[in-house]
Amino acid sequence: MAGHSKWANIKHRKAAQDAKKGQAAAKYCRAIMQAAKLGGADPEANFRLRTAIDKAKSAGVNNDTIDRAVQKGAGLLSGDQLEDMTYEGYGPGGVAVFIEAMTDNKNRTAGDVRSYFNKYGGNLGSDGCVAWMFVQRGEILINTEGQDEEQLLDIALNSGAEDVHVNDTINRFEIWTPTDTLNDVCQALRQYDIPIESAETTRVPENTVKVDSADVAKPLLKLLDALESQDDVQQVYANFDMDDELLESCTS
Repeated sequence: MAGHSKWANIKHRKAAQDAKKGQAAAKYCRAIMQAAKLGGADPEANFRLRTAIDKAKSAGVNNDTIDRAVQKGAGLLSGDQLEDMTYEGYGPGGVAVFIEAMTDNKNRTAGDVRSYFNKYGGNLGSDGCVAWMFVQRGEILINTEGQDEEQLLDIALNSGAEDVHVNDTINRFEIWTPTDTLNDVCQALRQYDIPIESAETTRVPENTVKVDSADVAKPLLKLLDALESQDDVQQVYANFDMDDELLESCTS
């Protein structure tokens, strides 16, 4: 899908590396809770939950912890309730940043987010200041290895997908759907035993800001990484693009 930003590819690679290292168990559990809260506790009917559970298992999160996360997200356990929060602002270079979080302490989360923006030369804005720059879509990722592209395209488009293409950067098929047909497409793929690596709703920038200077790229990437590392933050979206050479020089 046009406009899928450089940060999305960076996040996909980083998530794979974190899973291999067994990192971010708390992140996986919060992703499970969020999926269960939005779509219910049955992973067979809630494909976002199913993929969140699969990711947690691949990262070494034990079954008891996963079960508790599912029950808590679905409201079946007593205790502190988690609230969905969003934050919006601008990073270095005028890059729009949209953050989704799930927290039991709004003051803590907002304070952390604000401090990161201040530290790295950005500005935390008011609700709605950048949300209009992103459009919500369903995104399904499938490993390209061993897959028949024509069959995949036929199944996806006939079950409600808008677009299918290969992302060579991460060696995955990206299937884009309206948010309300995401589960339908997932169900169709599973009927043909096509393994789904992830399925989730995401925000895609309608336009991107070109970053062509290390003076902007370095603090921007540090800001986004700090936000992603905050335990309450679930997703970070940013509408920038930059050349691979600049990206490598700023992350090596």
